[in-house]
Amino acid sequence: MSRRLFLTTTGALSLGAALTACGGDSGGSPAATEPVGQADIDKAMRTPTELTFWTWVPDIAKEVALFEKKYPAVKVKVVNAGQGTPQYTKLRTALKAGSGAPDLVQIEYQAIPTFTITDSLLDLRPYGAAALKERFLDWTWSQVSGAGGEVWAIPQDTGPMGMLYRQDIFDEHGIEVPTTWDEFATAARKLHKADPDVYLTNLAANQPAAWHGLQWQAGAKPYATSGRSDITISVDDAASRQLGEFWGGLAKEGVIGVEPDFTDAWYAALNKGKYATWITAAWGPVFLSGSAKATAGKWRAAPLPQWDKAKPSSGNWGGSTTAVIRAGKNPMAAAVFAQFLNSDPASARMFATEQFFFPATKALLTDAEFIGQTPSFYGGQKVNQLFADIGSTVDADFQWPPFLDQAATDWTETVGKSLADRTDTVRALGTWQARLTTYAKGQGFTVKGG
Repeated sequence: MSRRLFLTTTGALSLGAALTACGGDSGGSPAATEPVGQADIDKAMRTPTELTFWTWVPDIAKEVALFEKKYPAVKVKVVNAGQGTPQYTKLRTALKAGSGAPDLVQIEYQAIPTFTITDSLLDLRPYGAAALKERFLDWTWSQVSGAGGEVWAIPQDTGPMGMLYRQDIFDEHGIEVPTTWDEFATAARKLHKADPDVYLTNLAANQPAAWHGLQWQAGAKPYATSGRSDITISVDDAASRQLGEFWGGLAKEGVIGVEPDFTDAWYAALNKGKYATWITAAWGPVFLSGSAKATAGKWRAAPLPQWDKAKPSSGNWGGSTTAVIRAGKNPMAAAVFAQFLNSDPASARMFATEQFFFPATKALLTDAEFIGQTPSFYGGQKVNQLFADIGSTVDADFQWPPFLDQAATDWTETVGKSLADRTDTVRALGTWQARLTTYAKGQGFTVKGG
């Protein structure tokens, strides 16, 4: 699950360096610009070929075997080149050198702009990928699509955000499940006053992923790109400032925790009942059931509290895709593999049942067996059904910048620090905005916004 934690993110390049350094040619076949005929695709799939696939998914050999059974002439060499940032760093190095890059790569949604700006990813439309659009949640398809309709990757899994909560702690203190953020704040004050050793939740000061997901839910538009060099940066827009006032205020009051997450202390806190909720994503229920076994049967799941109950919404935290490297030697076979891996019913189901990934395909999200599961850890609640419903409320228009590592670093040193220090988070948002704007201009971007 750590690949979804977004604690470290993609590396940045200056705009000038990005447009040259990663354009190395590994001697691969030229990318198609027009639709490729089925006869040519069939021929490619009958031709003995070895594809190299960089991925950190555990036990993915099972899904690969399904593909190789259907296309026995094509063999897939699976390589774990690192998880998240380490893999992306190696990939950029190989692209710059013009050799050593894989045919395909696992890439998180938020990392896609970092590689499309360098022309590193293959547009999969000529190979039939556009026909898969209706199989996936709309917002996931938006995440892998370019402004010109390009299909840069195929969605693999998702992380729509919700709230896991301790039913026993709520019952003990007479707390109803909050449906609005105002109710959430009231409950936070009530609970901590009644028991100073317990907090309603922890908003980790080292976790830019969760903050971006909350921005997403609130309707913020922190980033918007146009072409290669124009970007709007609005990390302190009205919706983001609302978040700053809300979470920064609760932190200053001392009624929520702000300790780093995914540490020994954080795990211990979940097991000991220090936190009555966890604001997390669809991968959280499985993760928590393995990490807080002492609390089995005490947890339940609910949607995030809402800013506007009349317009239910959520954000996303986590999830990956499969992309094809443009300079690869076998674009047809690679494009077919990327599509098969994530859209073939048996392969997609295997991700959900073997690796416990939360699906991106509409078929699985309406599958009675999948959504009907009643895990005892959650008191028999249909948790998958809940998060499947939440997934339909994720906004399709959220965008990421091509320098996400800088955005994450600057967030941690400004907004995250304000939470940890319990100081002015709204002011920290302004500092984040200024730092990112200065950075982007320094890299050659034309910046609009604050």
